[in-house]
Amino acid sequence: MIAIIALIDWRVETNVSLGVLYLFPMLIVGGCLSRWQIAMVAALCTVLGEMFDPFPFIPGEGLPRVILTFAAYFGTSLFVFESARNRMLASVHLAEMEHEVVRRREAEEELKVLVESSPAAILTLDAEGKVLLANEAAHRLLGFAPETLRGMPISRSIPALANVPSAGQGTQFFRTEMECQGTRLDGEVFQANIWFSTYRTQSGPRLAAVVADTSDDLRDREESSLQQMLTGSKIVAGAICHEIRNICGATAVIYANLSRLQPLAQSEDFLALGTLIEGLGKMASLELRNTLKEDTRGVDLHSVLDELRIVIEPSCREAGIALRCQVPADLPMVWADRHLLLQAFLNLTKNSLRALEHVPSKREISIEVSVSASKVQVRCRDTGPGLSAPERLFRPFQPGAEASGLGLYVSRALVRAFEGDLKHEPQAQGCCFLLELAAADSRDEWRPYSNGDSAPLAAGRSHALSREPEPAVGVRT
Repeated sequence: MIAIIALIDWRVETNVSLGVLYLFPMLIVGGCLSRWQIAMVAALCTVLGEMFDPFPFIPGEGLPRVILTFAAYFGTSLFVFESARNRMLASVHLAEMEHEVVRRREAEEELKVLVESSPAAILTLDAEGKVLLANEAAHRLLGFAPETLRGMPISRSIPALANVPSAGQGTQFFRTEMECQGTRLDGEVFQANIWFSTYRTQSGPRLAAVVADTSDDLRDREESSLQQMLTGSKIVAGAICHEIRNICGATAVIYANLSRLQPLAQSEDFLALGTLIEGLGKMASLELRNTLKEDTRGVDLHSVLDELRIVIEPSCREAGIALRCQVPADLPMVWADRHLLLQAFLNLTKNSLRALEHVPSKREISIEVSVSASKVQVRCRDTGPGLSAPERLFRPFQPGAEASGLGLYVSRALVRAFEGDLKHEPQAQGCCFLLELAAADSRDEWRPYSNGDSAPLAAGRSHALSREPEPAVGVRT
């Protein structure tokens, strides 16, 4: 088109300039070329227009005309360029918006499915504590028929949620959890664990909550605590009975010697004293028998040590104590009660934490696991001050202990009930306890003795219950 206009302007001799016709090709190139290309085409059209212009070029008059002509060509084409560009951007933006709408609709549908299929109760409340949204699990938890919770005040079911301040203007946002009690529609009370957060929307403040019924966990926890208390009470009673039995044995010897004296042998009071001694000896015959047979089974030591780290790592971080665990990947299952084995580990590590409280540097607890024959050996080391009298360990009622002085005594009794053992390993620096556990895959069936004791517990009982009257030094309980 530019060439045709230039040819006509060259061949036709008129007193009228045809340069205005170059605006048409400039309109076309504005929709398909870049800015610098448009500027070059505009310059070409300007030059062609001046070349075939019927009027002579005078610098004083021609130069302003050239500049205005170039500006007209370039401005016209640039306007078309920007219009096309804006139209293209608008089309791209519209396509993106449509894509975002589709994605948002899909996300809302997925979220709705997730909320409805969640086993945990999910609730959304308004500023007045009324239910805006509740999934099927929430209706089941609170005892309502499906789709009937909307608009109901939450205060009748979970009063604690109704007391959470709404996220009004200037009000602090909450993102936390709490434990409280809830009431179902039929009046049944349950223990609830709630994760909730407050937020604001254009319609006003809102509260979103996830509610889980932890009543079964509470019952299991309390039953487990009761079982631990009964087991610990039996061990304490066994220790006391052992001491009473020692006294009864000595008293019985004295009574037998005195019974040789004829006047005393005929005395009814002396005979009654013998009956009391015999009865007291029978009462003190309680032993530390194995009561853990039903709960003892193959246990994954990896998971037990992971739970131990979960429990003690926060205390170690707060105290500035490094915790090291060296556990082989291919460990066999061990024969134990999972919960009580964890309690034994906790007692050892808690003792190490107390021992490291006043250590100025190199505060470290290490747990090293190894496998030897049919035994799994766990060494609990620390860089504490060690023990000045290790021979007095594992004795009940240690003088100078923080509590009852039964921690190590009970821990070893429990480990021996699992057909294992708990020992102290002397070392030059720090303290080390060796916990030996029987591998579950190499263990024979339970073989109770005739008196009801297991072999490891019976074999170690006399040593575990022996106690000397001297006070212990460097007590670890």
